Amino acid sequence: MKKALLAGVAMTFAMSTAAYADILIATAGPMTGQYASFGAQMKAGAEQAVEDINAAGGVNGEMLKLVIGDDACDPKQAVAVANQMAGDGVVFMAGHFCSGSSIPASQVYSEEGIVQISPASTNPKFTDERPGPGVMRVCGRDDQQGDVAGKFLVDNYGDKKVAFVHDKTAYGKGLADATMAAYEAAGGKPAMYEAYTAGEKDYTALVSKLKSEGVGVLYVGGYHTEAGLMARQMKEQGMDTVLVSGDALVTDEYWAITGDAGEGTLMTFSPDPRKNPDAAPLVEKFRAKGVEPEGYVLYTYAAIQAWAQAATTAGSVEFDAVVKALDEGTFNTVLGSLDFDDKGDVTLPGYVFYEWKDGKYDYLVQ
Repeated sequence: MKKALLAGVAMTFAMSTAAYADILIATAGPMTGQYASFGAQMKAGAEQAVEDINAAGGVNGEMLKLVIGDDACDPKQAVAVANQMAGDGVVFMAGHFCSGSSIPASQVYSEEGIVQISPASTNPKFTDERPGPGVMRVCGRDDQQGDVAGKFLVDNYGDKKVAFVHDKTAYGKGLADATMAAYEAAGGKPAMYEAYTAGEKDYTALVSKLKSEGVGVLYVGGYHTEAGLMARQMKEQGMDTVLVSGDALVTDEYWAITGDAGEGTLMTFSPDPRKNPDAAPLVEKFRAKGVEPEGYVLYTYAAIQAWAQAATTAGSVEFDAVVKALDEGTFNTVLGSLDFDDKGDVTLPGYVFYEWKDGKYDYLVQ
């Protein structure tokens, strides 16, 4: 097996207290860096899933042991993490988070016979161009998300100038392009289309350009850190421009960056699994531990649930047997009943709009 590892890649182990684990599974994402809040969501979901599965007897009578990999949303580091997982004998990966990490890492998992189910990677290429079977996701796709958002922009902001910006990543650019394509197909004419550099602290030049062009709606293809700064800096320049974005704003950190400037921000995300009545006991369990199961906490939990049920059906954690079970089965998860199509995409309800108000996001009421 491949054992190449970039120097400095963080790898930690979290063991269930239930018993010594025999089966290695993993989650990987941005455990450090500016998107670490999403890594924390994945870690919390994975740890609780492993704890609950082990408490119920494990998988085929064997306990699970969770390995956590930090890719910092960096493609090269993601490949290094994937190779380390293979070297350690991991049989399942609930990850990665960023599409730019999941896509190159999937090549390693496919070659090494490791099932990969991403809870969060939405770029269509992840499944459209997957290197082999056993590469799946329990989240939606950017073309689905973009279709909803593009039509929404035309229907609700047909009298305003709409600008599209992206951070040049697989996720951000893919989402902005998909949304703009749907916007144009519905009759919209973009006022601007530009790229920005992720990780900067000052977007006043971009904001000033938006102001001079009279942009009334800004669609951001990117993550909460940069979007939050743009929202704040637009407010500082006296703009009332509406910021619209995607599922990478589903973290309380967005409001921590924007403060009141985040009021009225709109975003697309799948139906909130916290509102699923069947998930209520689990949601309360998380909250009792001081963890709010926002964003991708429950998606990571569900990815592990689906794999565990498939492995139970297969009576094995062997790659081919589990993939067959995933391809053919229906799985009862915290997201609801789900199955996978022939590409590895999940069959679940699509995207809806949310609005940030008073420091929280909830369904948009129109």
